[in-house]
Amino acid sequence: MKIDLNIYAAIILSALIIQFLIEMISNILNIKYLSPKLPEEFKGVYKPDEYSKSQKYTRAKTKFGMISTVYDLMILLLFWFLGGFLFLDSISRSFQYSSELTGIIFFAVLLTGRMILSLPFSIYETFAIEEKFGFNRVTWRLFFIDRIKAITLSCLIGGPLLYVILWFFNNMGGYGWMVVWLAIVLFSIFMQYIAPIWIMPIFNKFSELKDEKFKKQIFDYAKSVNFSITNISVMDGSKRSSKSNAFFTGFGKNKKIALFDTLIEKHTNSELLSVLAHEIGHYKKKHILKGMLISVIHTGVLLFLFSIILNNKELFAAFGIEQLSVYAGLVFFALLFSPFEMILEPLMNILSRKHEFEADNFAKETTGKSKDLISALKKLSVDNLSNLTPHPFYVFLNYSHPPVLERIRVLNT
Repeated sequence: MKIDLNIYAAIILSALIIQFLIEMISNILNIKYLSPKLPEEFKGVYKPDEYSKSQKYTRAKTKFGMISTVYDLMILLLFWFLGGFLFLDSISRSFQYSSELTGIIFFAVLLTGRMILSLPFSIYETFAIEEKFGFNRVTWRLFFIDRIKAITLSCLIGGPLLYVILWFFNNMGGYGWMVVWLAIVLFSIFMQYIAPIWIMPIFNKFSELKDEKFKKQIFDYAKSVNFSITNISVMDGSKRSSKSNAFFTGFGKNKKIALFDTLIEKHTNSELLSVLAHEIGHYKKKHILKGMLISVIHTGVLLFLFSIILNNKELFAAFGIEQLSVYAGLVFFALLFSPFEMILEPLMNILSRKHEFEADNFAKETTGKSKDLISALKKLSVDNLSNLTPHPFYVFLNYSHPPVLERIRVLNT
């Protein structure tokens, strides 16, 4: 069957091109917006040579991202219009397994091919760009071990989940999407509980904070804001990168607050406490819960729309496939829905930036001062060679966190 350039093909192709052009324009604007003048807030913090280095890093990462985007689009279009989806579907069906196992083969080959094609870019980013700017600490051995672990987890967790999704859609008729929705929600909640205990330690070592005096400060603060906590973990982030960070994940007794060892090395206890206060602020302000609720609604809407379009022969014809299937339909629907995701993502980023401001304010109010958090933000920006002057359009499209200068100025009010 030949590829039918119908309305669905036109929508998907147009969306891919428009998304590509918008991304390219935003990247070009971002590079041109770089200012050689150091902002007043960072005078005495950012050395001139380091500030210049941060701008070179931004240019290098942006240009690399643009080349990668061109490459990804070309690969997708070539695969599409050379009949790659039909060929892959024929190979998957040739084993004559059940529809569910055929779908797993389809996805396994598709994702493996994508991983292999993107591998040179991952290697260059890690061992060329990150190495050049002094961030990379990943050895070749660790680089490939990480990928083997990720593939293994995908097979052990993703494979069974995909099987369940395909089975429900194939056997539950018009109610399949609702059952799949429930299954995904339960799975997501389950992962929130087990990830801090079983999955994250596969990639990193977590040790208990040894500074007893600082630990007491943290527990005293947590008690003052009515936040239950059993321990503070230190993650060995330094084995992969010199960049610093902290994060919060999990629920209930499995809540985990983790500080990168690189963060501890470069910040005072007061600064670290302000960073922890920010992370606790996300929990106290119910940002994590709100994010999960939005995700649940988003997933439900997508599954409902997918159930409507699933048996649309024109959509499959746009990719040269005559035999309908749930597994191929998932891929084609994802491409068809990309224009809506392109609109939704910046809106979600707006909400995320709002949450970051709220968490900053929570830290400011509950610690009684903002100077420690401001100092921590400045150090993080310098250590990570952050772009201090991103273009507003680039921020609108891509930033889940407000630019650091905005955060500092709001904290100073």
